[in-house]
Amino acid sequence: MTQFVDDVAGAVKALRDIFPETPLQKNEFLSQKYGAEIYLKREDLTPVRSYKIRGAFNFVSSMLGSNAPDTAFVCASAGNHAQGLAFVCRYFGRRTVIFMPVTTPQQKINKTRAFGGDYVDVRLIGDTFDQCYATAQSFVGKGGGIMAPPFDDERIITGQASVIYEIIDQWNQLEVPDLVIVPVGGGGLASGITRFIKETGWKTQIRFAEPQGAPSLHASLKEKRRVKLSRMDTFVDGAAVAEIGVVNFDLLKEYKPEDVILIPENRLCATMTEMLNIEGIVLEPAGALSVDALKVLDAETIKEKRVVLVISGGNFDFERLPEVKERALRFEGLKKYYIFRFPQRPGALRSFLDLLGSQDDVARFEYLKKSARNFGSVLIAIETKHRENFTKLHERLTETGWLYRDITDDHILSDFII
Repeated sequence: MTQFVDDVAGAVKALRDIFPETPLQKNEFLSQKYGAEIYLKREDLTPVRSYKIRGAFNFVSSMLGSNAPDTAFVCASAGNHAQGLAFVCRYFGRRTVIFMPVTTPQQKINKTRAFGGDYVDVRLIGDTFDQCYATAQSFVGKGGGIMAPPFDDERIITGQASVIYEIIDQWNQLEVPDLVIVPVGGGGLASGITRFIKETGWKTQIRFAEPQGAPSLHASLKEKRRVKLSRMDTFVDGAAVAEIGVVNFDLLKEYKPEDVILIPENRLCATMTEMLNIEGIVLEPAGALSVDALKVLDAETIKEKRVVLVISGGNFDFERLPEVKERALRFEGLKKYYIFRFPQRPGALRSFLDLLGSQDDVARFEYLKKSARNFGSVLIAIETKHRENFTKLHERLTETGWLYRDITDDHILSDFII
């Protein structure tokens, strides 16, 4: 065994002082759906509902012996690393200053304060993780404390690798998994798992699941160098990082862009909704990445194989549920938005409604402006039970001469109007 593997084993042993191993559960619903043995590594069931507590604990515990007892630990985080560090610092009785983006869901902010108690000072700054991280670095540079990085550190990586150590330990006498699907943000979890598997010599295949709107690993592998994204979608807040870590990319650079599965945010919402409605499992967007990746894997490739999905977190703010449901409906083709050129005459609305099918429902109806004396622009949202109903509706609208524009997939226009 290598030194890294031994260090991970030591981290696992130390972690047992604060929480038991998280479950490795075979999921019958997914197994039947995809014709494979699908297991979920439930990191959403740690005390802070994410794997981030592992790296935070390993980092803080390794630093305690060499620093003054009143030195604060500092971090920048969109939520999960913050909660893990807050929990760990309270456990060790150490102060922590945590910088969080203003856009962080309120649920994660509140939980961070709850986990840290009197030991935590939460400061909201910037709209993205990277803006927040720059502020935290400046604070540390002025003597504010010790930076506890969210992913770009050997001690953090060692702590996160405890996930795969537990998986193998829980496998008992079975062979190692054929495939492990790992979500990627900054790369701490992904680099820890890949390094552990490589240094133990196992033949387990690894695939990465990354948000399509924040593909920092995919872009870096494609360019064969670290790439900083100029723009990104922060919906998957737990994995929306503009640039993968230095140490992390060094451990992941041998992989190909094809090893990264890019997950569309709207499709991810459909997966989150499915897991909630069918399995009763509450997942945050980043926590559902590995599950969603199953949708694009070749069925024959994973047929009858043992597949482990790392469920990275379950810190979901239910105030976001309407947005998740909305995006899921749009992905599944069950909701569309239109701008109609509506005639300004009595009976126009009734003639329009008569064109709707028995399963079609008007979810929104709003006049935008009077564009002419005889016509007005109207925003209409329609929901239906089956996506093919829209094809039939479009045919009826064309036959009767209605002028309309489908803006569902026009992101700039729909975001502005809707």
